[in-house]
Amino acid sequence: MTFSSRQRPKWNDTDFRNKLLAWYDANARALPWRENRDPYRVWVSEIMLQQTRVSAVIEHYQEFLRRFPTVEKLASAREATVLATWSGLGYYRRARMLHAAAKIVARDAGGKFPSTADEWRKLPGIGRYTAAAIASIAFGEPVAVVDGNVERVVQRIAGRRMSGLEIWQESGNWLDRERPGDFNQAMMELGATVCTPGVPACLTCPVLELCVARGEMSREAKSPRQTKREAHYALNRRNGSVFLAQRPANARVMAGMWELPEIPRPADQNSPSLTVKHSITVTDYTVHVWQTSPAISKNGQWFVAERLPKLALTGLARKILRRSGIFPASEVRTKSSRIVKACSL
Repeated sequence: MTFSSRQRPKWNDTDFRNKLLAWYDANARALPWRENRDPYRVWVSEIMLQQTRVSAVIEHYQEFLRRFPTVEKLASAREATVLATWSGLGYYRRARMLHAAAKIVARDAGGKFPSTADEWRKLPGIGRYTAAAIASIAFGEPVAVVDGNVERVVQRIAGRRMSGLEIWQESGNWLDRERPGDFNQAMMELGATVCTPGVPACLTCPVLELCVARGEMSREAKSPRQTKREAHYALNRRNGSVFLAQRPANARVMAGMWELPEIPRPADQNSPSLTVKHSITVTDYTVHVWQTSPAISKNGQWFVAERLPKLALTGLARKILRRSGIFPASEVRTKSSRIVKACSL
C-alpha cells in the first residue's frame, strides 16, 4: 500500500543527508543527554526514553545522574535505591536491567563500556535499537537506528508501507557514515518534532522535496482504546508516619515496590479525601484515596515522612503522597525547582 499516487522525487542520498544534518545542526533541541557523548550518559538516556516522553525524562535523568554520576556508583547501589530514584518513570524492569548491566560493566569489564552495537546487545535490557543508538552516538559506529519516529519518517519519505526488516535496511542505506550518531538523532528529531503522527508540519520539513507522502496519509492503525477503571486506596497515618504495603517480589509489574494498600470502597464513608487521575499504558484510572485503617498485613510497614523520598515507591503512591502533603517539604521544594529548570530548556 502506498501513501499517495505521487511518484517518488529524484533521490540523492548525499542531498538527503546534507539537508537533514544541516537542519539538525540548526534546530536540534537542547537536551541534557546531548551535552556530550559520554557513553554512560547516553546509555542512561536511551533506557529512560524507551516508551517515555522526553519532557518526563528530563527531570528524572538529571536526578538519576546526580545520585549515580558514574557506572561504578550505579553498580554499587542497592536495587531499592535505584528503583526509588527511578520512581515516576514507570516500566521498572528497565531500571532493574540497567542496574544489572551496570554491575557487569563495572565489575566484569573493569568499567570499560562496549564500543559496538553487537557488544552492547550482550548486556541485560539492551535490544537492537538501544544498542545501535548508544554505539552510533557515543562511539561513532556507522549503524542505523529504527524507533517509532524513524519508522514513520522512512515510510512517509519512501511513500509505502514497509516491514520492519525493510525499514532497518532502508535506514542503513540512508545513514551518513561520517556522522552516524548525529544522523540517527536527526532522523528521530525529525519524527518527533516535524514528521509527527496525524498531521505532520510538512512546510517546515528540510527534506520535503524528497518526500512522497508530503502529508497525505493512508489510514494508520488506530491506537488501542483506553480502558477506564476505578481503584481505592487507604491512607493510614499515625504520629507523622504513613502505612505502606510492599508488592510481592514475584509480582508481574512493579515487584517489590511500595504503595498504599488497595482496598474495597469503604461503606461507612461518603466521599474520599482525595481523588487523582493516573494512567498506566492503555488504562486510565480514577483513584479514590480514603482516610481509613486497613487490616495491618505482614507485607506492610510504617514509614516516617522523611524516609519516603528514599523508598522505591510506585508512581501512583508518590503522586498520592505528594498531593496529600505527606512528602517532606524540602523534597517538594526541590522537586518544584527541578521542574522549573526542566521546563526552561
